[in-house]
Amino acid sequence: MGLFSFFLLKKNIREMTKELKRTRQEAYNRNLRITLVDKDLEELASELNENISYQKKMKLEEEHSRKVLEQSVSDIAHDLRTPLTVIRGDLRMLREEQLSEKGREYLEAADSRAEVLKNMVDEFFELSLIESGDLSVEKEKIDLTAFLAEFIIDNESMIRSKGLEPDIRLPEKSIIINADKGMLTRIMSNLLNNICKYAKKSFMLAVDGKAGEAVITLENEIADDSGIDTEHIFDRTYRADKARRDGSAGLGLYIVKLLVEKMDGSIEALAEDGRLKFRITL
Repeated sequence: MGLFSFFLLKKNIREMTKELKRTRQEAYNRNLRITLVDKDLEELASELNENISYQKKMKLEEEHSRKVLEQSVSDIAHDLRTPLTVIRGDLRMLREEQLSEKGREYLEAADSRAEVLKNMVDEFFELSLIESGDLSVEKEKIDLTAFLAEFIIDNESMIRSKGLEPDIRLPEKSIIINADKGMLTRIMSNLLNNICKYAKKSFMLAVDGKAGEAVITLENEIADDSGIDTEHIFDRTYRADKARRDGSAGLGLYIVKLLVEKMDGSIEALAEDGRLKFRITL
């Protein structure tokens, strides 16, 4: 190979490298656009373009499958909601009837299981809305201090029924944030439900704020051998106790993370010194 041919080959290789980088940066939505003088390099570029086209096809098929699955989950959840509503209504009407003690036990068991199923269907339906992008964010100015105080008052009976002692640390001053009130309520509800399932005696809720930022902290005591994996705690269907059946599909914390990120915030979980801490930054 002559010196000129060698430098020309090196130049072509550099151009192919640049083209591959551009193609990767554009998510493989383009082929290599290059003029080559070496037959072997032309054949290599042709094979690379064939592979790029195949990757693009697989990407489109994967996206289509994902959308079909999301729509199927949404349709199934929607279809289940109506008969579940009817069943729960019938069970409420049965409460007015004269039933034997055994019949009353069966009624309570059926009502409890219907409530479990409803919660699971609601989680799947909500998740399908979030992941499909159909759930819009409607931000408004919210006094976070007042919001959290009202939230605790609204849920006081549930907290007390679980035998938990709340340690509420709210600042005297108002902390104003831009957030979607419905999403914020759902986030706090899911986190409180998690606390009510796993907290031992008490939990702590605190909020702090500085210029343009607010941090909500929720913390509760956990067993040292709980085996909580904070790196995966926000994964879909994560369960610290795989054998536990608590009336949910295991999507609560995953939904929390999606909603926080939809409002351009972040959430992290820490487990240390026998305590589990959630920190939300908005």
